[in-house]
Amino acid sequence: MTSSAFITGLAGVKLAPSERAFLKSAAPWGLILFARNVDKPDQVYGLVNDARDALGWCAPVLIDQEGGRVQRLGPPHWPAYPPAEPFGALFRREPEAALEAVRLNSRALAGDLHPLGIDVDCLPVADLRHPDGHGIIGNRAYGDAVEPVVELGRAAAEGLLDGGVLPVLKHIPGHGRAPADSHERLPRVSASKEELVPNDFAAFKALNDLPLGMTAHVVYEAYDPDSPATTSAIMMNEVIRGLIGFDGLLMTDDLSMGALAGSFAQRSRSALKAGCDLLLHCNGRMEEMEQVAAEAPQLAGKALERADKALALRRPPDAVDGAALRARVAELIGAAV
Repeated sequence: MTSSAFITGLAGVKLAPSERAFLKSAAPWGLILFARNVDKPDQVYGLVNDARDALGWCAPVLIDQEGGRVQRLGPPHWPAYPPAEPFGALFRREPEAALEAVRLNSRALAGDLHPLGIDVDCLPVADLRHPDGHGIIGNRAYGDAVEPVVELGRAAAEGLLDGGVLPVLKHIPGHGRAPADSHERLPRVSASKEELVPNDFAAFKALNDLPLGMTAHVVYEAYDPDSPATTSAIMMNEVIRGLIGFDGLLMTDDLSMGALAGSFAQRSRSALKAGCDLLLHCNGRMEEMEQVAAEAPQLAGKALERADKALALRRPPDAVDGAALRARVAELIGAAV
């Protein structure tokens, strides 16, 4: 199926006629859902199917379903899940128990998502928690050291894949040191290469074989003092594709975030020129979506190869007892909470 190199959000709980027409004409590669798109299970399932019908194929549908503060599906129709932090606390005492807990937790998450038609979860977060970093990461991180973040991030990805859901590694090459929330303004990290390479970047390097990744809207002054990683060819070539060695399908973080400057057309062109494979636009505002769509080329070449390789990992999962999985996770992390 021919698709354009972007992922789009939607405005509400039903597909509007204008959105249907937009999806047919613009042909985004995928969709992303947020809380504004969620009411009840039947409604989410219907929205996903309507959007895919407009696109004409089983396009990937993404969501941010980490647990804790970042959970688009929640009570009363879906369970509340823990954030990453208690898994990291358990890892310090019982690594094997923590790995089991994360894997089961992600398998349970996938068990909620897959029946709705959602087959991509923006997880794991491989950012290291840093004392000087903004709280936007905070307890979303598995820890402040490379080993637990890598081991638990790998287990989270495996649990999702076992449930037929693709993981997205974020936020490459590391958001943990960022002193500001990139949703609001552009963070600048002044750490040296000697600090970044064996710590922040190392966590992503160890997970560089995951199928999809998301960039960070963060300036790393030691490499490029002018542009955030999303729009920096230096960061893309030297760090993300080079030093880290990530060769999966790479999407921007949300282009509508406050960290980026310029029109949506300018943001889109800058990200593509830097080397991002896919543009991600999340807020569902049609006038912005149209600007992004106008700049998105047809997915081709290496980007298309990466996309096809990622989608080849989608598979029907075996049935599981989600309640039993969550009960086991609660038992394992209970003392860590």
